Amino acid sequence: MATSRARWCLVGLLASLVACSKGTPIAAEEAGAAGAPMRAQSMADAASAEPAAMLAYEHDARIELQADRIAARLQEARNACNSRRFGACVVLNVQQQGGEHASGTLGMRMAPAAVEPMIALASAGARLGSRSTRAEDLAVVVRDNSLAQDRLRKELVRLQEFQQRRDLAVADMIALSQRMAEAEAQLQAAEQEGAQHRRRIDTQLLTLQFQPPGSEAGRNEVAQALRDFGGILSLGTAWLIRAAAFLIPLVLVIAVLVGGVRRWRAPRRTKG
Repeated sequence: MATSRARWCLVGLLASLVACSKGTPIAAEEAGAAGAPMRAQSMADAASAEPAAMLAYEHDARIELQADRIAARLQEARNACNSRRFGACVVLNVQQQGGEHASGTLGMRMAPAAVEPMIALASAGARLGSRSTRAEDLAVVVRDNSLAQDRLRKELVRLQEFQQRRDLAVADMIALSQRMAEAEAQLQAAEQEGAQHRRRIDTQLLTLQFQPPGSEAGRNEVAQALRDFGGILSLGTAWLIRAAAFLIPLVLVIAVLVGGVRRWRAPRRTKG
């Protein structure tokens, strides 16, 4: 009798937890039955507990610098980040191109106080071509994640309490263990997501783009075109030779056919 009662309790507990985890309207119905005073109090509590602005900032800065100075300046900014000269900083990506089309890109995640000094370092003696800042409000996402973690922790506590019962059947223990494993996996994923949100809020993303000034880039294009002149001329001449080699047999075949037709028609005209 006790085993049957425990089984029914376990079934009811698992059903309620699964319904809660899937977001069923049970909670909404119970809240609706509580009456207007409770709803008013809940609304007041929600208004007083509105989440503060939690913004994730991303900055982009385009710096115009002589082509022969780009590599050194990019390395200088990278070293400043790695040594944490202006505060906590992590290099996320580095892209560099040499030659006539020299350019470089450096992506970093850093403390908010390090953004302005890093931009000043990268643009020293150069021209700050453009700069943009974007912000994404994560307040709602963080709140939802926190609620999900609280719900999963409470669910695990209830499951662990029920697991201590001595009168559970083997099938009930298996079902209980499976649900606990699912809840633990969901909680771990929610905690990782929350840590990522916190990281985006506590630090800011800065992307530096180094490229030569427009006039220098134009001169490089002209110089490159002059250097490519001989190669393009050779390529065009080679293409014409190949085209002639392809067309000569075709012209010969057409000439033979035309000559044959004329010879065939000449006797008929003579007879006529």
